[in-house]
Amino acid sequence: MSSSAPPRILSIAHPAVSRDAGRLRYYPLGHRNDVDVHLVVPAVWHQFGRVIVADPSNDPGITVHLMPIRLPKAGPMSWYLHFYPGLRKLIRELDPDVIHLWEEPWSVVAMQARLLRGRAALVMEVDQNILKRLPPPFEFIRKQVLANTDHVLSRSPDATAVVRARGYRGPVSSIGYGVDLTNFHPDVEPLLPPVARPAFRIGYVGRLVVEKGIDDALDAIARTKTPVALALMGEGPHEGALRQRVIELGLTERVSFRGWGKPAEVAGFLRSLDALILLTRTTNAVKEQFGRVITEAQACGVPVIGSTCGAIPDVTGKGGWIVPESDPGALAALIDRIAVDPDEMQKRSQAALDNVVSRFTYDAVAGDLANACLTAAARRRGN
Repeated sequence: MSSSAPPRILSIAHPAVSRDAGRLRYYPLGHRNDVDVHLVVPAVWHQFGRVIVADPSNDPGITVHLMPIRLPKAGPMSWYLHFYPGLRKLIRELDPDVIHLWEEPWSVVAMQARLLRGRAALVMEVDQNILKRLPPPFEFIRKQVLANTDHVLSRSPDATAVVRARGYRGPVSSIGYGVDLTNFHPDVEPLLPPVARPAFRIGYVGRLVVEKGIDDALDAIARTKTPVALALMGEGPHEGALRQRVIELGLTERVSFRGWGKPAEVAGFLRSLDALILLTRTTNAVKEQFGRVITEAQACGVPVIGSTCGAIPDVTGKGGWIVPESDPGALAALIDRIAVDPDEMQKRSQAALDNVVSRFTYDAVAGDLANACLTAAARRRGN
């Protein structure tokens, strides 16, 4: 590249296979003149039993390379085994200043990028927030990749602690997940203000599994002094047990279940709530890595009641309240207090919106990505 050309960023990201989700975070970069962004995504991706074929349509301001992958669904580590046979040729042609990976550092594609990087700075995005020794060869791959990474973009303080514990010594900056504000936004004219609703309405969106602490919410609303309704959106193996618990607690008139919905339906559901709950419980295998539904609810002006698990307190910020894990009593006391305090609810609702605008719009996420890549490129040139 010529010295006058903007730094060229080659981002490798299987989550960006979808134009309706992961790829949206890149579009604000297309309006900047200080970066030249190329994005590599799988031509076909396998996830949770679904086959996702990448959309070949034009993407505004960025160049997308749809490339075949090998080992798309091999065994339990399928997400981390894939690689791109054509990546060497592409890197030679583009000669990027930065290679950014929206992949975990123990993935085969991360090792492929580390070996093929040439003069490019390596920027790695990390989510894993539980420190555990990985089986061969993944522990070796993680060590090699982190030792050759120039900048880490971390989803949470716990994710930073994991890469530090595995030998990474370079700079770290934070990055969140962006919210699609075309779907997730407040009602222009709310149908009913919180104080006018027949019951304080809390809700949950996500998988119905034991680790999400929905049982604690049921036990809490059985204890509250004020009328409280709980609406659940999602599916999962714990649904039968939850329905039985609802019957046992005499809550059949106050708890509702509905299945998954499209983004617009999820947004409508969130806007019907006074507060969202996310009460994840920490286990040896589970610690909340981010909690996208937190930011989706907050973008709708709905504050969040979260547990102390993982990244929940950091993502929630001032746009909600935090209660101890597995503590229905503390949750019931909080609900009784805020359900009769419209000023507090309005304050937290505004703080929720402010939190999203400052940290979790696609513009904000793209800015975090660009700043890390530009910093890494400048440091590598300096070295």
